[in-house]
Amino acid sequence: MDRFDTMRLFVRIVERRSFTAAAADLDLPRSTVTQAIKRLEARLGVRLLQRTTRQVSPTLDGEAYHRRCVAILADVEDAEATFTDARPSGLLRVDMHGVLARTFVLPALPDFLARYPGLRVHVGEGDRWVDLVREGVDCVLRAGDLADSSMAGRRIAMLREVTLASPAYLERHGVPRTPDDLDGHQAIGFFSTATGGTLPLEFVVDGEVRHVQLPSVVTVTGAETNKELARLGLGLIQVPLYNAVADLAEGRLVEVLPGYPPTETPVSLLYPHNRQLSPRVRVFIDWVMATFAARADEGVRML
Repeated sequence: MDRFDTMRLFVRIVERRSFTAAAADLDLPRSTVTQAIKRLEARLGVRLLQRTTRQVSPTLDGEAYHRRCVAILADVEDAEATFTDARPSGLLRVDMHGVLARTFVLPALPDFLARYPGLRVHVGEGDRWVDLVREGVDCVLRAGDLADSSMAGRRIAMLREVTLASPAYLERHGVPRTPDDLDGHQAIGFFSTATGGTLPLEFVVDGEVRHVQLPSVVTVTGAETNKELARLGLGLIQVPLYNAVADLAEGRLVEVLPGYPPTETPVSLLYPHNRQLSPRVRVFIDWVMATFAARADEGVRML
């Protein structure tokens, strides 16, 4: 293991707070990792890492060395990318919201892997907050407004949102013509872990956003459950158009108040702000943007 390899290993240990996790990320035996760090500390004559039974953390000297290593490795990678035509390779770890993944990314993933045969992809699924550095994730695909200052991001698209209900629901409650006609209606309450409550319906009226909190007989936390209960006639919902194309085409759901749409939902790719983007992350971001652009007929507006 040369000095650059040792630097990469040290950086990964600090990021993951674990010898074992770093070894797994880099496909190295645990014993090789331990010996490499021992030799590094002996050569530098300082202790770089504090080991406890639960985690590994850098000492003050380790923090200083880590900052220098990150800068040096970024410069080396950038220089090599400039003067070589090497294909991206290695393990790409991404985390995506399940519906976004299944609709946009996964159907096209075989083509991406055929284009870059040196890549392997680990797909995590969820909408929870992800500590990219600690968990070893390269980038995250998310919908909605995000304000995590620990991550840099690229907003790639806006998703058109629609208000929907089943024909059976509209037969019972009537078809509203304006948001003022929503008295006597009900919504399927979508519970937000961010706010700790159900989200109101949202309508753009004369250029202004109006929020309407309707009563709910049932609340949900999952997008697919939300849509299924709307099909069963339990209330109004608001979802991205892409997630309702089949239901609209087959008449299971009907768009309501099309002249008063909800605001669009942004889609962003996020990555650690203090880490140089690797070639595999760069090609993934470019490919995801092209994948979304190909679905413009489903309410996707590229930025």
